[in-house]
Amino acid sequence: MKTILIITTALLFTAPVLAHEAKGPHGGRLVDAGSMHVELVATGAVVDVYISDGAGKQVDAGAYKGLAILVVGGKPARIALEPAGADRLTGTASAVFGPTMKGAVQITTPTGATVQGKFD
Repeated sequence: MKTILIITTALLFTAPVLAHEAKGPHGGRLVDAGSMHVELVATGAVVDVYISDGAGKQVDAGAYKGLAILVVGGKPARIALEPAGADRLTGTASAVFGPTMKGAVQITTPTGATVQGKFD
């Protein structure tokens, strides 16, 4: 019984740690999106999204597409994301991003499945 209590307590304290955002290898915000991870990097009005698998290995983004719905200039903006080489999806907003972005990124895989990552 004592062992079960210790394991349960450990799981309760580690769950919030697993749910938070992390810093990705490209310096952006990294969140879970289904079985994948997405990293959001914004420079000026350009947004880049890097996709990696559950193990953190970079995924070839050439056959993916996406949509970012982010707050830009205080208003929600829909930004189409298209492949930019094999390493990322990219799009351009109508205004410059602020220091903290909020919103979501929806990625469509080559098989037509969609996953979503939220940035709070």
